[in-house]
Amino acid sequence: MVHYQYSGNEHDVIAGIGLVNLLWHNLITVESIPIDYRIYDKDSDGKTKNTHFSEMLALAKKRGIKPEAVVMDAWYSSLDNLKSIRSHDWVWVTTLKKNRIVNRNIQLNKLDISEEGTLIHLRGYGWVTVFKFIAKNGRIDYLVTNKDNPTRQYVKSIMDARWSVEVYHREVNQNCGIERCQARTSRAQRYHIFLAISAWFEQHKRRISEKITLYQQNWHVIKNAIAEQIRVLLVYPN
Repeated sequence: MVHYQYSGNEHDVIAGIGLVNLLWHNLITVESIPIDYRIYDKDSDGKTKNTHFSEMLALAKKRGIKPEAVVMDAWYSSLDNLKSIRSHDWVWVTTLKKNRIVNRNIQLNKLDISEEGTLIHLRGYGWVTVFKFIAKNGRIDYLVTNKDNPTRQYVKSIMDARWSVEVYHREVNQNCGIERCQARTSRAQRYHIFLAISAWFEQHKRRISEKITLYQQNWHVIKNAIAEQIRVLLVYPN
């Protein structure tokens, strides 16, 4: 299942197992929870990451999910994906690359974009609104949405929620060891990934019931282990 693919964490093309995740993020409680995932292995199922993307959204629609907006990065901002989201009557917010062709054959970065957003025609899709955000390091992001009359603050709040998927990736990796399976068969790797995600759910449920943070939860394990080691040393001194 190992393929060369782009890693947002490494900002480079590396060899690894591709995991496409779909998370639900609550804008009020600022909590996130995974609701679906797919393993990218085109050699076995013939499906691209975009295919998995569309299928997960279709299943979410069937399950009765009603999001405020569907958020994704530029990788999933193809016309087919945007049209797929629109077919579910959902709002989407994404980033577009600076050289994306809009209006009458003009690159996005050549437009004069106002602070309140500018209505543009996305070739092959229709009218959308674009906002230009400039980071402190000079990086420019073009945030685009199909929502009617969106505000700058709305688009920013929706896009900020996208960071939750990075937090989830870090937690399931560092605390559940999703990347640490040494098995060489695809079946063993698939089982390990499923169990790692299941372990994350168990930890998450405990954090909710006990009203503790992830760091408190981890420290509780370490503290108990140290206390047990001290007890053993006291009982069985060298």
